[in-house]
Amino acid sequence: MLIHNINPVLLQISNNFAIRYYGLVYAIGFLAVYFILKWFAKNNKIKNLTVDLVDNFTIWLIVSVILGGRLGEVLFYNLAHYSLNLLDIFAIWKGGMSFHGALIGVLIMCYFFCKKYKINLLELADILAIPAAFILFFGRIANFINHELIGSVMKNNAWYCIDYSNYGIEGCRHPSQIYEAVKNLFIGFILVVQYNFLKKTKNKKHGIVFFTFITLYGLLRFLVTFYREDPHVFLGLGTGQLFSLGMFILGVVALFIIKKRKR
Repeated sequence: MLIHNINPVLLQISNNFAIRYYGLVYAIGFLAVYFILKWFAKNNKIKNLTVDLVDNFTIWLIVSVILGGRLGEVLFYNLAHYSLNLLDIFAIWKGGMSFHGALIGVLIMCYFFCKKYKINLLELADILAIPAAFILFFGRIANFINHELIGSVMKNNAWYCIDYSNYGIEGCRHPSQIYEAVKNLFIGFILVVQYNFLKKTKNKKHGIVFFTFITLYGLLRFLVTFYREDPHVFLGLGTGQLFSLGMFILGVVALFIIKKRKR
C-alpha cells in the first residue's frame, strides 16, 4: 500500500500564484510542439507550413486545447457541479480537462487552419500525434500528483494500491493514472517506430500515424477505464469509455479506408 501525500504545487511564488506540476506539463507540451513544427517548417517538410505560420498555429493550439478540454470537462463529465459553481469553470490550474473535448477542439481548429493555408491536414496530424502521446503520458502523471481521476477500489490491496485517506477518500485504489500513463508511453513509442518506417516507404499515405493513435488510444483507454472510478452512464460504461469506443471504431474504419485508397 502506498500513501498519497504529494504536494501538487512545485513552486509557491506568492499567496496568489504558484507553479503546479499540472500546468507545467501543459507549458512544456506546447513548447515541444512549437519547436517540432518550427523544425519541420524550416526544413520545408510540410508544404505551405512556414515559420511564421507555426507561431500563429501554436497560439490557436493553446486556445483550442484549453477551451475544448475545459468545455469537455464541464459538458461531458461534471455539468451538475459547474452549473452551481460557475467560477470553478475557470480554475483550470486545479485540473479537470477532458482529453476528448481537447481533441475535438484541436481537430476543429486544425481543419480550418489547414483549409485556410492549404496545408495537408492528415500530414500535420501525423506529426502532432507523436508528441501528443508523450505529453499525455506526463499529463497522467500530473493527474496522479493532483490525486484526481482516481482508480477503483482494489479488492486484494496489492502493494502498489494507492491510499488517498489524506484527502478523505476511502479504500485502497488502483493507480489508474499510472496505468494510463504507461498506456500513453506505449502508444508514443509505437507511433515513433511507425512514422520512421513509413518515412522510408514509397507512396506514403498521410493519416496512418494519426489514426493509429486514435485507434490505440481509444481501445486502451476503453480497457484501462474499467480500473477507474468513473460514473456509469450507459450499459455499465462511463462517458470516457463511450467516447473512447467511438475513437476506436473511427480509427479502424479510417485506417481501412486509407489502406484501400490510392495515394
